[in-house]
Amino acid sequence: MIARAGAGPLRRLVVLRHAKSAWPEGVPDHRRPLAPRGRRDAPAAGLALAEADLLPGLALCSTAVRARQTWDLASAEWGTPPPVRYDGRLYGADVPELLDVVHEVSAEVETLLLVGHNPGLEDLVLELAGDGLDDALEQVGVKFPTSAVAVLAWRGTGWEALAPGTALLTMFTVPRGKKR
Repeated sequence: MIARAGAGPLRRLVVLRHAKSAWPEGVPDHRRPLAPRGRRDAPAAGLALAEADLLPGLALCSTAVRARQTWDLASAEWGTPPPVRYDGRLYGADVPELLDVVHEVSAEVETLLLVGHNPGLEDLVLELAGDGLDDALEQVGVKFPTSAVAVLAWRGTGWEALAPGTALLTMFTVPRGKKR
């Protein structure tokens, strides 16, 4: 159930899975960079967020190289990127760990961007969404591919109140960059 109007400002959690990564031999998972397709798709994700007026007040990003590169390329599409915090807890995080990080965000932030990894991000979206528009929930449940963007909206006085089933999935898209 979504909190009713008057229970606090409209808040949006924008969830961005890192773009397609490469698998170079001998490189540890945490240090894997983006693949050429990821370098095309990450800016497309940033552009999609700008066009949908979903620029965040704060970004929380995994410390993995592919997540950081996704953030750098996506946020380069905006005039002035918001502050970003790199948090090692987002790497390989499950839903409770992701929520712990989100719950620490200041109530002053109304739109929060989370850049991370699957399966945690997909599970988070499905767990938080009490409802969704069109077939967005079904699409997320089928696949949450690289560069996917999900937007959850809810009303609350602070991020610590975000809980399973309290948000509405208002958008799900998988931006892709053009091949050159």
